[in-house]
Parts: sequence; C-alpha cells; structure tokens
Amino acid sequence: MPPTAPTAPMVDVITWSLEQTSPSDLASAKAPDDDVRIVRAEVPSPEFSRFLYTAVGGDVRWTDRLGLTYAQWQEIVDRPGAETWVAYVDGTPAGYVELDPQADGVVEIMYFGLVPAFRGRRIGGHLLSRGTERAWDLAGRWPGRQATRRVWVHTCSLDGPHALANYERRGYRLFDTTVGPEPEVAAPGPWPGAFPA
Repeated sequence: MPPTAPTAPMVDVITWSLEQTSPSDLASAKAPDDDVRIVRAEVPSPEFSRFLYTAVGGDVRWTDRLGLTYAQWQEIVDRPGAETWVAYVDGTPAGYVELDPQADGVVEIMYFGLVPAFRGRRIGGHLLSRGTERAWDLAGRWPGRQATRRVWVHTCSLDGPHALANYERRGYRLFDTTVGPEPEVAAPGPWPGAFPA
C-alpha cells in the first residue's frame, strides 16, 4: 500500500459578510496626507492582476487564486463590468479594490487591501471609500443591468487585524457570520519563498 501524504492541520476560520443597501450607508474616510491617486486599471491584464493579488494578499494567506492558469486569470479580468481600481502613492502601487457587478443590481467587492508597506497610513479607508462609491455607480452602467441596490464584501479572521473594523467604519453592516475549518497554510508571500518556513 503506498504511503499517504500528510494532511495539513486544520484551523477554524471566522468569515464575516457585510453589506450596504443604500449609497447613503457609506461613511467616507478622510483622504490621507500622502499623495494618493486612485486610478482604474483600464487595460485587463492577468499579469498586473496577479501582481496585485500576491503583493496585497501574500502575508494574509490569500491562496485561492494562486493555482490559476494564465487563461483563468484572463477570464477573471475580462468579466463583463468587472473593474480594478489601484491606489498609487508617488507612482508606486499601494493597494487595490476589485469590483464584480453581479445579477440583480448587486456588486461584490471581490478583493480589497494594501501592500504591507503602505498599511497604517490611512490609505485603506480612503481606497475603500472610493471603491464603494464606484460600486454604487457601477451596476446600472451595463446594458440590461439595473442600478446598484446592494454592495457586499466578506472578510475573515485570516485577513489583516483591521479589515473588519475598516468595513464597519465605512458603513458596512454585518449580515452573516460563519465558522468553518480550513487547512492551515503558511502565508505564501508575494513570490515563492518570500517568507521563511
């Protein structure tokens, strides 16, 4: 009988789902002191999308997209109506928000976060505010889609320690909490071997 591969230890992960149901729910953050520009990535680019994903999520265990092929990344960036907005500080990408308009006037914030070097500088609240504003303006812009009636997002206990509080400060309300086991994996970093084992 062949040896079985060892299974990864499991850890309980709390997932919080939050929503806004009116544009008036948004409590915008004050703009940071840094020279921050928030710009839409107009040209769909799997390379740039993957760079943002690994740079922002590498230390907080974003792993669900790491195994995707180039063609799968292309499908993601080519989704009808999907948008990526990038925060730049003095020309350097500091973070991003990825918006996904769905059926019936719903927009999901698929991914949101900052590169570690830019956290703690009040950029996150500003980027989330601008991303949420755009989400409220997004769904109705596409033929056959109704105006946005709901913007939602989820975060979990593996994300940064201030993620949930940032969403709540921006006016998002909790509508669901789940707890479930997930394999415990080391934070991969922005490239293989970035973090020591």
